[in-house]
Amino acid sequence: MKTLIKNGTIVNSESSFQGDVLIEDGRITAIQPGLAATDAEIYDAAGCRLFPGFIDAHTHLDMDAGATVTADNFQTGTRAALAGGTTAIIDFATQDKGCTLKAALEAWQEKARGVSACDYGFHMAITEWTPAVAKEIPDMAAAGVTSFKVYLAYDNLRVNDGDVYDILCRVKEIQGIVGAHCENGDIVNRLTASLLRQGKKAPCHHPFSRPDLAEAEAISRLAYIGQLAEAPVNIVHLSSEAGLQEALRARQRGCEIYIESCPHYFLLDDSSYGLPDFEGAKFVCSPPLRSKSSQVALWQAMAAGNIDTISTDHCSFNWIGQKDLGRDDFSKIPNGLPGIEHRPVLMYSSGVAAGRISENQFVASLAENTARLFGLYPQKGKIAVGSDGDIVVWDPNAEVTIAAATQLQNVDYTPYEGLKVQGRPKAVFLRGQLAAENGKVLITNAGQYLPRHSCDYFRHKTE
Repeated sequence: MKTLIKNGTIVNSESSFQGDVLIEDGRITAIQPGLAATDAEIYDAAGCRLFPGFIDAHTHLDMDAGATVTADNFQTGTRAALAGGTTAIIDFATQDKGCTLKAALEAWQEKARGVSACDYGFHMAITEWTPAVAKEIPDMAAAGVTSFKVYLAYDNLRVNDGDVYDILCRVKEIQGIVGAHCENGDIVNRLTASLLRQGKKAPCHHPFSRPDLAEAEAISRLAYIGQLAEAPVNIVHLSSEAGLQEALRARQRGCEIYIESCPHYFLLDDSSYGLPDFEGAKFVCSPPLRSKSSQVALWQAMAAGNIDTISTDHCSFNWIGQKDLGRDDFSKIPNGLPGIEHRPVLMYSSGVAAGRISENQFVASLAENTARLFGLYPQKGKIAVGSDGDIVVWDPNAEVTIAAATQLQNVDYTPYEGLKVQGRPKAVFLRGQLAAENGKVLITNAGQYLPRHSCDYFRHKTE
């Protein structure tokens, strides 16, 4: 099978240029202006940008949250991702305490196999560290899992600092990476209990239970542990200016630290928690939405190249029937926001179209850096000869209004309801096949598992 995409502007992290792209048997075989090919399906991308397929490295699909299960599973979530231009995700397989990493990986493979619309891989979240689990790390690498996660909050998930150190040392041996949910769990527990004792149970009190300083402290602590272990660390879903400052300080003193953030921290703020009629519950996530000043700081960090990757932390729960489990107690509201479908348009419209970042920075943070850090480059993340034919044909002039009524995410609201955005994916190619067009998914269940190689620590020790 041959596909020839003509007349587009190819955009990679380092440059933008006019050219045609020929894809044969799922891989890019030629890039140059004026390409011709016999027996190829032609797609005219005149007036459009050609982006490498976007990668979302932070999703929670078909996740059991205890009291309920996420509204999106691998079928619905990946369809929404593909429609929005995301051609690969990396979800979190999570170890149950007392169980093996192998069992967790098998369970998540079963969730995704045969139903995913886009390609997929897994991080492994470690919730219990034992000598037996330590022996499994090379087995995980052999199975294509080279990234891991630890939690510094949530009593049922977190590990202690000594275990974090040991995990970092062990994962370094396979040239992997450990990401961390950075909030001080003990402080969060104390603040939450104090608020509830005072009768402060509405959604508007949620951000006060998880302040930015609790994030900043955990980032600082993780960075120091990383330096002691002489291992890189990845901060997932960075939310605040205070946390950003700690991460940048750590870089200055020689810590190899990578930073991920999410669109909701750039576009939304903590005033949403004060909405009437329990609507503030729609925005409950952890870390919480922050101040407008934190938004400004994050955009400045993006422009300066200090934030490496943008993913979603897509963790969707319906407002009615799930979020309302916490109607009388904000701490019982299932945490998480939907975003897997809208991440590219949000960051393009508010970033590139608004003049805050370049289109090349956009590609770096949504595709190439993610592929490098998580062992997918150059198969994914770049439009280059030999890479997978994952291409997003992007109309930079399209105008769209985001609405729950028209989204594919299997959830009854979007936090961006009514937001007008500029730019959208006109067509999405997955390994050379036209998989989505104008927001409609044309090919389902075509996603393949992505075994990943060792990580590319692309940042220098000091900056």
